Amino acid sequence: MRIVIGSKNPAKITAVQNSFSKEESEFISLDIPSGVKDQPFSDEETIRGAINRALGALKQGNGDIGIGLEGGVQETSHGLLLCNWGALAANGMEPLIAGGARFLLPEEVASRLRAGEELGPVMDDYAKKKNVRKHEGAVGIFTNGLVNRVDMFTHLTTLLVGQFTYYSNEKVVRK
Repeated sequence: MRIVIGSKNPAKITAVQNSFSKEESEFISLDIPSGVKDQPFSDEETIRGAINRALGALKQGNGDIGIGLEGGVQETSHGLLLCNWGALAANGMEPLIAGGARFLLPEEVASRLRAGEELGPVMDDYAKKKNVRKHEGAVGIFTNGLVNRVDMFTHLTTLLVGQFTYYSNEKVVRK
């Protein structure tokens, strides 16, 4: 199976490889644009970015499956939550979507995002580290390393693989 990942981010690539570890697969990663803002600011925008990456990966990578993973934030009455969404695209079916972990961002970080900054650079500054988004991610920083970005996206991608397997085995066409 040829699986095309719509990102060159090492955390996202590893997550997809983890979720397809029981399948004989070839993995290709392509830098596919999300088609949304660099900092998605709602579940809807984050989902749209994931779907755009999955469809673009499937088409440009000429694969059997395209995977799009997107991180974003969602404003709530409790404050700004980190969110993450994924999409799986395959020929002959509508894209599958799944959402992952959520947690409240500290106001110090949230206020900078509301002012128009992107989470990746804000986290580098906040944590006094480089490339947090390619390693532990905000989730790793704010869970004191108990959950990292690979874990978070592996959970999400496994939800997608499970749905894909279910619909493929049941011969259910989702259109």
